[in-house]
Amino acid sequence: MQTKAFGNNGPQVSAIGQGTWYLDRGDRKAAVAALKRGIDAGMTHIDTAEMYGDAELVIADAIAGRRDEVFLVSKVLPSNASRRGTITACERSLKRLKTDRLDCYLLHWRGTYPLEDTVAAFDELIAAGKIRSWGVSNFDVEDLDELLDVAGEDKIACNQVLYHLQERAIEHAVIPWCAQHGVAVVAYSPFGHNDFPSASSKAGAVLQSIAQAHKATPRQVALSFLTRAPSVLTIPKASSAEHAAENAAAGDLKLSAGEIDALDQAFARGPKPRSLPML
Repeated sequence: MQTKAFGNNGPQVSAIGQGTWYLDRGDRKAAVAALKRGIDAGMTHIDTAEMYGDAELVIADAIAGRRDEVFLVSKVLPSNASRRGTITACERSLKRLKTDRLDCYLLHWRGTYPLEDTVAAFDELIAAGKIRSWGVSNFDVEDLDELLDVAGEDKIACNQVLYHLQERAIEHAVIPWCAQHGVAVVAYSPFGHNDFPSASSKAGAVLQSIAQAHKATPRQVALSFLTRAPSVLTIPKASSAEHAAENAAAGDLKLSAGEIDALDQAFARGPKPRSLPML
């Protein structure tokens, strides 16, 4: 499994991780098995959030006895992101995850509480040993600039954003900004939201052809393409152990420059949007 630095001076983290949005809505036993299989295959970066229902409880079962093997991330809702509210939310997540610390804690999206208050809470949580780093999710460049003014360089570990073959808006400005400032980019929903390219479509046929050339699956090719930049990681969700193993295999898939160019042309980046897309 390929690994990448998680922010400036951050640890090496698996480029392909495990997302958990909606993971609690299916078979609990299968979800736990999927997470365990993913960890076994090197996908030790596990992402969750207080908003994700009982996902934190599912993860607790999956990582029992293996906490030191994983890089564990959760998120605070903007409505809870006051200084005291952030600390309370973190402690609640730690209890649900049955752990004493998070490797990274994120502000889920920009809310109404001042960034100064949330960052102060993050710093307090680091000092208490309850989190090891912090970052944000769904922040556009203007938000990142403001956050940088508040926190300073080398404090923001990551920005988690929507990124898949048919939604490449972050390539315009967010990825370059993060690369410049040593901030990891974590792509969520890398297969889209129930709209993964069909093999019968023109672009999907390109994806299928490249997959066949590597004896891989189209989803593995998609993950490899999305993580081609040094600063980008991704967190696909898997609801079965077999799907988790498939995702993990993408961590060793190398696309040629020609294949990357073909995908770049097949799935047009499009113009820069007025606002950052998010789910």
